[in-house]
Amino acid sequence: MDEISTPADDPDEVAAALRLTMGRIVRKLRQGKSAVGDVTLSEASVLARLERYGPDSPTSLAALEGVRPQAMATTLGSLEERGLVSRTPDPADGRRAVMAVTSAGQKVVADRRNVSVRRLAASLERDFTAAERVELAAVLPLLDRLAERM
Repeated sequence: MDEISTPADDPDEVAAALRLTMGRIVRKLRQGKSAVGDVTLSEASVLARLERYGPDSPTSLAALEGVRPQAMATTLGSLEERGLVSRTPDPADGRRAVMAVTSAGQKVVADRRNVSVRRLAASLERDFTAAERVELAAVLPLLDRLAERM
């Protein structure tokens, strides 16, 4: 496959190339996880967020995920129905709910993560030299910083 050539000093060109490349990686990772835990991508995202950052309100989750509160209510309802999240009253305001991932939800997140890691590791071992893996690892802090600041 041809490499993408991008003028490194042009933020627009780098952004476009990065979006294209990251999109391809994400799509390929998602292709291998559709059967794991039988959750949609939006459900998996909410589970992973709750697992990583802890309990949160439906309103906050909707804002963080960039969806309407009604869509988040549907997502959370489906997850709750399957026992992947639990709903408790907010200790600070009993009218609000707080959602938390259950142990079954944590297992789904871990299983999905394991599938992705195994696929990535297999490709890195099979298709990349040790020097190329070092180069990829060196870029990770930059990508992480980019993700945090977007």
